[in-house]
Amino acid sequence: MQFSENWLRTMVNPNMTSDELSHLLTMSGLEVEEVEPVAPPFTNVVVGEVLEVSKHPDADRLNVCRVNVHTGTILNIVCGAPNVRAGLKVPCAMVGAVLPPGADGKPFEIKVGKLRGVESQGMLCSARELKLSDEHGGLLELPDDAPVGQNFRDYLQLNDLKFTIKLTPNKADCLSVLGVAREVSALTGAPLKSPVFQPVAFTLDEKLPVRISAPDLCGRFAGRVIRGLNARAATPQWMKQRLERSGQRPISALVDISNYVMLELGRPSHVFDLDKIHGGLDVRWGKQGESLKLLNGNTVEVDEWVGVIADDKQLESLAGIMGGDATAVSLDTTNIYLEAAFWFPQAIQGRARRYNFSTDAAHRFERGVDFATVVDHIERITALLIEICGTAQTGIGPIDDQVVNLPQRAAVSLRTARAAKVIGVAITDDMVADIFKRLGLQFSQQPGLFSVTPPSYRFDIEIEEDLIEEVARVYGFENIPALPPVAASAMRIAPENTRSLFAIRRQLADLDYQEVVNFSFVEAAWEADFAGNDDPIRLLNPIASQMSVMRSSLLAGLVANARYNINRKAGRIRVFEIGGVFAKNPAALDGELSVAGFDQPKKVAALAYGPVLEEQWGQASRNIDFFDLKADLEALFAPRALRFARIEHPALHPGRSAQVLLGEQVIGVIGELHPRWQQKYDLPLAPVLFEVDAHALQQRDLPSYLDISKFPAVSRDLALVVKQPIAAQQLLDVFAAEQRDNAACAIIQAIVLFDEYQGKGLETDEKSLAFRFTLQDTQNTLQDDKVDVAMSALVTAASAKLGARLRA
Repeated sequence: MQFSENWLRTMVNPNMTSDELSHLLTMSGLEVEEVEPVAPPFTNVVVGEVLEVSKHPDADRLNVCRVNVHTGTILNIVCGAPNVRAGLKVPCAMVGAVLPPGADGKPFEIKVGKLRGVESQGMLCSARELKLSDEHGGLLELPDDAPVGQNFRDYLQLNDLKFTIKLTPNKADCLSVLGVAREVSALTGAPLKSPVFQPVAFTLDEKLPVRISAPDLCGRFAGRVIRGLNARAATPQWMKQRLERSGQRPISALVDISNYVMLELGRPSHVFDLDKIHGGLDVRWGKQGESLKLLNGNTVEVDEWVGVIADDKQLESLAGIMGGDATAVSLDTTNIYLEAAFWFPQAIQGRARRYNFSTDAAHRFERGVDFATVVDHIERITALLIEICGTAQTGIGPIDDQVVNLPQRAAVSLRTARAAKVIGVAITDDMVADIFKRLGLQFSQQPGLFSVTPPSYRFDIEIEEDLIEEVARVYGFENIPALPPVAASAMRIAPENTRSLFAIRRQLADLDYQEVVNFSFVEAAWEADFAGNDDPIRLLNPIASQMSVMRSSLLAGLVANARYNINRKAGRIRVFEIGGVFAKNPAALDGELSVAGFDQPKKVAALAYGPVLEEQWGQASRNIDFFDLKADLEALFAPRALRFARIEHPALHPGRSAQVLLGEQVIGVIGELHPRWQQKYDLPLAPVLFEVDAHALQQRDLPSYLDISKFPAVSRDLALVVKQPIAAQQLLDVFAAEQRDNAACAIIQAIVLFDEYQGKGLETDEKSLAFRFTLQDTQNTLQDDKVDVAMSALVTAASAKLGARLRA
């Protein structure tokens, strides 16, 4: 919303500077984005009158002008403008004037000089030379009634400022100078001078037949016939000036008057050429297959979702958006039909955007325009039309005002105690009543309770919070003290058995991984590929087609990160992400941090790609493998020990992947990317990934004291032959059970798998697994017989449970 400060001050003129006014508006919620002067600074330029023009004796293209500026002396000025002539009134820069900077960036000072031997005592100016516009075809011609000798800046009010306000969508009542003036009056107490609407006496009995067939589209429709206007009449300079300073380009008197009242009062209206209307008008919803050529030259197709105004033969206007080309007024128009209506906001919202354009009318109607002042505003437009375009033959018809369906203004309650609690200030009933009176709100009052009926121009007041906002705005946001909240506080000791996600981030960074943060919205294909999820949680309104579902795994995002970096020639990648995933769960209940029907656990995932180390001389280069990432994962959980079991996972290689277990609980997966996805996503090498439950990773065991043995440890190797399907983890589980349950095996301190053998001496379905056992007692030096008992117990248990035998 852009407007002239001078225009605003004709309606309300508070005793404050422009900067203070700008600050006041911003702090009340009407953010002033820019305050711009309407003209650059220049001095000593006055209105001059050219009395006489004669040819320069030594230059064909120059003229010598005698100019009156009412100083008592007639100035002699040399001018080369093609439109200079006797009787012309024009801005005249006198000697000593300083004009706006030129191309060199320096101000231009006017001095007495000679042009081809003739003295020039000033300069006659064009609009371009004064930086008022880019027009440079000649001098800036002023009206005949321009007062000679008056300061040119005062004559055109060039000390005015243009305010540009960024309005929130709920403040539709401020989409006019009157609306902003109402706010300023309420905020400052300065009196409001609203435009006066004097009914214009009608001289015709003619009415145009109008039918409202869609009361859910149009609640009120008013119009009148006016005949015998002069459309070629010039728009007054004061109106042009206000339009231009509000961002509107003057077009013709009929159009300018309609635009002017829209800016002044917030009322969009439309002027039809009466002679181009066939029969009467019908306000209705569009029909499939209908089309309309608009004023902007576009031809649009309409349907039942779009409101239209039609006559007996064709469509004439898009309701509340833009008029049609068929009934557009021109300079030859003499008879018009002036229309103003109330269109329901929900019937206009989204319609202009459907056709990829926006209009000032749609911008206002889709937010809500005052439905109670339709007739008053028609009277205002009529008065301006008669004043500017009226002739002796002008005839004015009566206003045909049809009211079929106006919005019901339900009362909204405000509790003073609630307002005080939300605003954080000791608000009283008297303060609230005073604010409501200043805002022009009608209310009834009980102790601590107000019931407010919103005005017809306020569509933003619907609930108690809206009224609290009004109280806070007028009270002044900057008057609300910035006090810290007062609440009981207690020092709480962080639990020792839990670590933060921040600590996990630090540990992963120490392991040479870099953190990434991906969207929780992903492609549906990713969910099918990497999670085997054919029924993901779909978004009702995705921000992009490739972000249409909620992720149930972090792996797809990490693969996309790797692909992005590989395409930019990155050869070694280490990335991790900590974030939420989302899955359907009918058993999930609503809670403070939960939503019924959905699980939202946090996961920790990492990806490694390329060489284990950066290229160097001290170690041969090799690519990352499953066991490198497994070591990093075990380091994250240390000192707790993980177990791994074979798994089939849609994202991972069938023979190079495992599920991660903590005790008996499955907490995640680890493995190499499936070759199918490596090929589909164009990855030269297969990255290795893991994903585990963040909650499990955050838990840690409390330290417990164990005796440190002073006696030497003993190492024994044990090679066991087992069938191929038996995993090493199964043997380790057997050994751990014996270590826990058999007192003879309590001296075992560590077990390490150090060899696997297949080949000569073994059956084709057999393999040999060699383990190294470290044994130590805290009380005595171990004797061979005690060690042999422990080792024999391990062999016996492995044989009984897994059919293992000692390798010969």
